[in-house]
Amino acid sequence: MTVGRRPPVGWYVHHHGAGHVTRFRAVRPHLGGDVVVFSSMPRPADLPARTEWVVLPRDDDATPGPDGLASPGDADPTAGGLLHWAPLGHPGHTSRLATIASWIGEHRPAAFVVDVSAEVTLLVRLLGVPPVTFTQPGERVDGPHRLAFDAAARVVAPWPAGVHRSAALDRVADRVRHVGGISRFDGRAVRDAARSGPQGGLSVVVLASGGTGGAGSAAEDVAAASAATPDARWTLVGAGGHDWVDDPWSLLVDADVVVTAAGQNSVADLAAVGARAVVVPQDRPFDEQRATGRALAEAGLAVVADAWPSPDAWPDVLRRAAALRPDWDRWQVAGAAARAAAVVEEVASWRR
Repeated sequence: MTVGRRPPVGWYVHHHGAGHVTRFRAVRPHLGGDVVVFSSMPRPADLPARTEWVVLPRDDDATPGPDGLASPGDADPTAGGLLHWAPLGHPGHTSRLATIASWIGEHRPAAFVVDVSAEVTLLVRLLGVPPVTFTQPGERVDGPHRLAFDAAARVVAPWPAGVHRSAALDRVADRVRHVGGISRFDGRAVRDAARSGPQGGLSVVVLASGGTGGAGSAAEDVAAASAATPDARWTLVGAGGHDWVDDPWSLLVDADVVVTAAGQNSVADLAAVGARAVVVPQDRPFDEQRATGRALAEAGLAVVADAWPSPDAWPDVLRRAAALRPDWDRWQVAGAAARAAAVVEEVASWRR
């Protein structure tokens, strides 16, 4: 790696889901200098220039033990509640943290972004590097989150200030930076939010990369909803390999209603498109998506359903969604990725 005018920036990308790497890819173009990414996810095929990707071993797979395969969940992974995940005796866990520590020792990075891990945040800070930690919605008042927030130089909240109430973040309010929703579509031309509404049958796009949360498979749930709404045209994207689309921008722009879960990237994409939406929060740790669903409902930005609606409920759900006039500017997507990068640059400048 050729080091530029300042030391490199490290970036940890969590391997659960695609959201963390999608967020990295949105922020990276706004970040100068060299960036080295550490993740258990495979290296993407088209990384930006001056970006390296170090693949870390997994720390959640079973390993050989004296009595057969041993689960890391049985190896005191929380250290009695102090941490989220640090299983004893797991070679992958040891190796991944050692890899990060070795790189820090050799390259002395200017800052290290952590999205997300309490353990990596603590490791980075113990090695004398300022961590910039992304957080997620939900009430994260448990000990490991409190410890990570206390250790972070900055905490990036990828949503607008005031939409999530969090006692955990209030404790470190001087270090929290609300940057708005970070979308991969930021900067693309959006549709006219004041258009009169659908003409003829509704076009409905379901983004279901994580499933629908309904009674059956995503395909079965959408088929049942489609049968109950014969005037609507339904398109299912991303569930179990069904019609996967790398860039669904045109589908979202052309849709009269978008149906999706309440992940941070999904909601930011809705805002970037200016979509009329039905949001179905899925069960996630710390009620992350349910907290986002409540915020959207309170702001009148989407029709929010506690669970996948039954077939006979869909006609009314779609009617209410199509009638929305959501003010998605409130989600502050425009410039959010650049604002997140500016937080990293601020911390990285401390060593200059």
